[in-house]
Amino acid sequence: MTRIILVRHGSHDRLNRILCGRMPGVSLSAQGRGEAERLGTTLAGCGASAILSSPRTRTRETAAPIAAALGLPVTEASSLDEIDFGDWTGRPFAELADDPLWQAWNAQRANNRPPRGESMGEAQARALATLSTRPEECLIAVSHGDVIRAVLLGILGLSIDAFDRLVIEPASISVVELWSGGGRVHSVNSTTHLS
Repeated sequence: MTRIILVRHGSHDRLNRILCGRMPGVSLSAQGRGEAERLGTTLAGCGASAILSSPRTRTRETAAPIAAALGLPVTEASSLDEIDFGDWTGRPFAELADDPLWQAWNAQRANNRPPRGESMGEAQARALATLSTRPEECLIAVSHGDVIRAVLLGILGLSIDAFDRLVIEPASISVVELWSGGGRVHSVNSTTHLS
């Protein structure tokens, strides 16, 4: 069995205003840097022997204090990258609100995809393929809210359309356990370390 500690990146200045997706140069805000430091303190004794991170700047910046606390390197994993939002990348949420394609995406993600982007199911498949084949007893995976939701939904056997039933806050911790042919969700969206 592999215990996987799923960590969402810390806060940044565009949070809840702009669909950043894979746009370059999105760094943690001062608040996010503080959240990352608290994550490092919280996870210092967790027993992880590996740290994986999405290649985005905000995830690597979140992983760095965790790696320092554990004395481990960070391995970049493109399979943990944010969903490719295609033409929506970098657009303000207010601007997307009236777009029928955006409305369809948020109503039924299992059957829709961003224009020239990838589906949430594709993101789920790539993340789970990596996480389910790791040999460690415990590892930390630093990723993005929708990717973490997709992983959790996959383990729970729920449709991608249930994405909005899960809340994954910035700098939150969710824990899953995977074994050959199965898995379970241990905890979701823990933020007590941020209080």
